Amino acid sequence: MPIYSMTGFARAQARIPLGEQDQLSYTLTVKSVNHRFLDVQLRLPPGLDALEMELRKVLKDKLVRGHVDLTLSVDRATQKTAGYNREFVAGYLAAFDAASREHGLKCEPDLNAVFRLPGALQAESRDDGDLAVLAESALEQIGPLLEELKTMRAREGEALAAILQGTLDRLGEATDCVAKLRPEIEQRYQERLTQRLLAATGPEFNRQRLLEEVAVLVERSDIAEELTRMTTHIGHFRELLAGGGEVGKKLDFLLQEMNREANTLLSKTGGVGGKGTRVTELGLAMKAEIEKAREQIQNLE
Repeated sequence: MPIYSMTGFARAQARIPLGEQDQLSYTLTVKSVNHRFLDVQLRLPPGLDALEMELRKVLKDKLVRGHVDLTLSVDRATQKTAGYNREFVAGYLAAFDAASREHGLKCEPDLNAVFRLPGALQAESRDDGDLAVLAESALEQIGPLLEELKTMRAREGEALAAILQGTLDRLGEATDCVAKLRPEIEQRYQERLTQRLLAATGPEFNRQRLLEEVAVLVERSDIAEELTRMTTHIGHFRELLAGGGEVGKKLDFLLQEMNREANTLLSKTGGVGGKGTRVTELGLAMKAEIEKAREQIQNLE
């Protein structure tokens, strides 16, 4: 099963014969971008409320997440005779006249400015029969249109998966490098801790007891668990990518866990010195890769 990006676009154009000399051409477009949930916005000509309900149902059945804009626009060449909204224009002119007289102004309204107002110009409404034919045709087009959208989203998802696989490779390499440095880091940490405790307690302190306490502290500061969990998370991440489907939220949670392991690794090895500096560099590189991956998966379904 593929994984899907939430970014996609598809368009369908159709022409409906309505009579010997009449036809209706329209364009149906759908585009989607990332969103936490499924957010559907429809833009349809007036009089198609029933179609809007049907389209919403189809979109919710076919898509899982994303901000989806669907627009149905009738081509201007096939719209009926253009006119203007008489009630709207008359109200504007009456308000203009009243305001002029109230403030003692002598000026005339600009019809060009009036007609640029939203809702001033409009096409004559087609009859219910034409709208019914338009709705039926649009419902026939929506299935193939969404398949085209999903195909594009699958291609985008495949590209994102390839990027994420590269990120996992680099995280795995960094984890392996830290694992190789771990014995030296532990030894360095033990030596440093022993020196500090001896300096603080003096030569009369029980040296055997001191070494036992140091061993306990070193064990608590061991990064083996963090490395093991990081490796496990990387493997789980790969499994989810390979399985496909709706993985965006699961991958986001995994990356949060991986970031937590990287932070713990850095806190345990900070200030050790020597090869510890290299571990710090690797830990910061891990965090950078994880952050890049989190940006990428925000666009996965």
